[in-house]
Amino acid sequence: MVRALVIGSAAMVVATVAGGPLVAQLRARGMGKAISAEGPESHLSKAGTPTMGGLLILGVALVFTLTTNLRGHPSVLLPLLVMGAAAAAGFADDLLTIQGRERIGGHERGGLIAKVLLGGGLGLIVGIVVYYSLDMKYAAVPHYDTYRWSGALIVLVSIVVVAFTTSSVAITDGLDGLLGGLLIIAYGAYGFISLVVGESHLAVFCFTVAGALAGFLWYNAYPARVIMGEVGALPLGAGLATVALMTGWWLVLPVIGVVFVAEGLSDVIQIGSFQLTGRRVFKMAPLHHHFELIGWEETQVVARFVLVGLAGALIGVALVLTG
Repeated sequence: MVRALVIGSAAMVVATVAGGPLVAQLRARGMGKAISAEGPESHLSKAGTPTMGGLLILGVALVFTLTTNLRGHPSVLLPLLVMGAAAAAGFADDLLTIQGRERIGGHERGGLIAKVLLGGGLGLIVGIVVYYSLDMKYAAVPHYDTYRWSGALIVLVSIVVVAFTTSSVAITDGLDGLLGGLLIIAYGAYGFISLVVGESHLAVFCFTVAGALAGFLWYNAYPARVIMGEVGALPLGAGLATVALMTGWWLVLPVIGVVFVAEGLSDVIQIGSFQLTGRRVFKMAPLHHHFELIGWEETQVVARFVLVGLAGALIGVALVLTG
């Protein structure tokens, strides 16, 4: 555990130091994000804030994993490769949200479908590798025991888990510091769970990502100097789901990621309600915008959502310890 924490701390320091030059480069290259007029009016002031800050997180995680955590543990390449594939799709998406270019909204029906399809495809690959290559043939159930399951079932579960987590995490990215704070908690929780199940290399990976996120948060805290972008949100969601499946404790992921679940469902409910009845359930989706429009300040929404995420993570870890 000490090694995992030390490496995570080092990743944070490196990300914090490297973040300044990266933000300057993104600004110099005109990577300012366009803000949709359909969002809260208060967000229009964020237009021009550099996006693609997720490159900082992924770069630090990649370097630290390859140099400190790969030897003897080739399975750690699975979350890395999944994150790399999702990052490529996220990068292409971010290019369409740069000021002065045609913008494709990520929270409209088309954007949601694209995210779900991406996650489903990655989930298919993860399920096959986890079952047939990593020999993960059981699912851990809180308060009970581990149960063996078939390859077809784990592939199906993997598709659902990765698809929903990837899209929900991406949807949550919308307020300064919100997604970064929640992901630090979620990866930290799975780092601890990895230690519990004896997967120390996964623990190192999780704490490395959490450390890189903490360094990014130095620049993403309100008022944000850089935005994570889909190049960060999509791979971090896919990576979290992959780690959950590799530990066998994917059943507690909805608890640890309770805010992600609420955010994702709010978008689905809003779109479904409007399509079927012409009425909206929330003032605006995803959920964090609803609370902004009922009078909460952005910093209040972030602080309270992160507290809910922390409570969910504590409960999730407690369920693992009693399992």
